[in-house]
Parts: sequence; structure tokens; C-alpha cells
Amino acid sequence: MNRSRVDWVDAAKGLCIVFVVMMHSTLGVERVTGETGWMGAVVAFAQPFRMPDFFLISGLFLSRVVDRDWRTFLDRRVVHFFYFYVLWLVIQFAFKAPGMVAAEGAGATALVFVESLFIEPFGTLWFIWILPFFALTVRLTRRVPVPVMLAIGAALEIAPPGLPLPILDEFASRFVYFYAGYALAPMIFRLADGVAARPGAALAGLAVWGVVNGAMVAAGLAMLPFLSLGLGFAGAAAIVSAAVLIGSLPKAGDVARFLGAHSIVVYLAFFLPMGASRTVLVKTGVVPDVGTMSLIVTVAAVVVPFAIWWVAMRVGARFLFERPAWARLERPNGARARLAAAE
Repeated sequence: MNRSRVDWVDAAKGLCIVFVVMMHSTLGVERVTGETGWMGAVVAFAQPFRMPDFFLISGLFLSRVVDRDWRTFLDRRVVHFFYFYVLWLVIQFAFKAPGMVAAEGAGATALVFVESLFIEPFGTLWFIWILPFFALTVRLTRRVPVPVMLAIGAALEIAPPGLPLPILDEFASRFVYFYAGYALAPMIFRLADGVAARPGAALAGLAVWGVVNGAMVAAGLAMLPFLSLGLGFAGAAAIVSAAVLIGSLPKAGDVARFLGAHSIVVYLAFFLPMGASRTVLVKTGVVPDVGTMSLIVTVAAVVVPFAIWWVAMRVGARFLFERPAWARLERPNGARARLAAAE
């Protein structure tokens, strides 16, 4: 795989993480203030494709490891994510448990912690909790014909929610995108190559998509069965196209690729600056406009995690963002380490 393809994938990951942080930041501000700001319209516009594109990109490189021995597969696609999930679950609880104990009691708080480990992922960490289950599902069904699996995934996405646990509904509604990233990776890379070859046509396509997506959201139709599936894939294709175009810009491309290459830093740590900046802005009232407040919180939630990361790297706390040797089933080094990181 050539370098340009890796570049656009990193840029796509960067766009994805910004949209995810934007959603949590904006909805949090609006919930606390009881008002809706202009950033709410941006979040609503992104709703049809925000998670589909995240999962589609996450499945792109699964083919590199899905047929490997179980030790390698489990290390890279299961242990890797569960390590960070458990670690940052403990960290989040350290901040939130005192309030939960005061409101619900120690027993109820402990039960929530246990449920978060095994049954229902906690808060913003649900994405890395569910990824290993997606990967395991693909591993166990990799002999099933791709059209059959895509049809099953599409049917699950279209089906109405109502499973016993909310996370099962999330699995049903998101798996098709992860599987498509895995199974249709060559097609997705051809799309990226086509965008790079014809950027003008790609821009025109993005404009049409933006109008259609916005119209469906404004009409309240975007989350309807079948339409949500179509808009999810259309939006994922749009993010791929936008990532290629943004990646071709010198400075903007560098920023997007940096964010994408280190997206796990933002994803793991953004809850802390998000909550802190929201509290400060709401209590001081220094920014009365809810939309602008949501934007400031979003920027803080994206940027501050890198300051936390920088400090962690220098005070011997690399384990917060880099999996240590004791938490590995294999010991990648050199070129193998770089390959594992890309996957």
C-alpha cells in the first residue's frame, strides 16, 4: 500500500474524531444550559454519517490480521482495545464516581462499574469497547460470502431498535459499516484514487451530497429505515473524498493527518477538558452564545488531550496512551511494530 493511501486514511480518522468530539461537546453544553445553539445544526448534519464513517475506516485494515494466527489477531484487535478501555474506565470513574456515590450510593456505583466492564460500556468509551466484538465477528464469519454478510449487516441496520441491551442495538446498527470497511476496502481505496485524480469532480459530488444530506436531516427523514443506511454509506464515501482533498492541502492536511494518526489520544482523554471547559464557561458566563460556547469546548476537547499526552510521555506515564509490553500477547518491533500501528 502506497504512502498516499495511508495519508488519506489518517486524514479521515482526523475528521472522524473531530465530529465525535463535536457531538459530545455540543450536546453536553446544550443539556447543561437548556438551550440550543448554532453548533447543534452542525451536529445534526453529521448525525447520518458520524459513526458510519468511523466504523468503516476502522475496518479498512482488518484484512491484514484477520487470517493471522489467533495470538496475533487477539493481540492487535482484542487485547489492544480492551487494555485502553479498562485503563480509561478506571480513570473516568476516578473523576465521576464521587458524584455517583453521592447520588446513588456506593453499591449502585460499584454495580455500574462491573456492568461497564462486561455488559454495558461506559460513556464515551463505548466505541473502543465494541470494536473487538466487530473484529471477532468478522474473524468467525470470514468464510461466509461477502454479499451474504453485507445483506445480514444491512438488515440489522434497518431493523428497529429494541434489543435487551442498548449496546446490542449499537452493534446491530453499526456492524455493516465496519464489515464494509473490511470487505470493500479495495473499492474504497479505488474511490480515494479517483478523488485524487479528479478533485474538481469530487468537489462537485461533495456539494451534491451536502445538499441531499442536509435536506434529509432538515426534513427529519435521515434516520428512517433504508434512508439511514443509504445516507450512512454516502456520508462515509464523502468523508473518504474530503479526507483525500484535505490531505492534499499542505497545512490543513498535516493537521488532519496528525489528528488521525493520534486519534486514540483524543478519544481516550477528551472527556476531561470537555467537562472542565464546559463547567468554566457555563459558570462564568463569559461566552453567552451557546453555539460559540460549544465550539470552544470542542476545540479544548480536541487540543488539550495532546497536552496531557505530551506530559504523560515525559513523566513516565506512557502506559496511558501506549500499550506496555506486559499487556501484549506478541512483541512487535521495527517494521512489524509500524505495521501493527497502522492496523
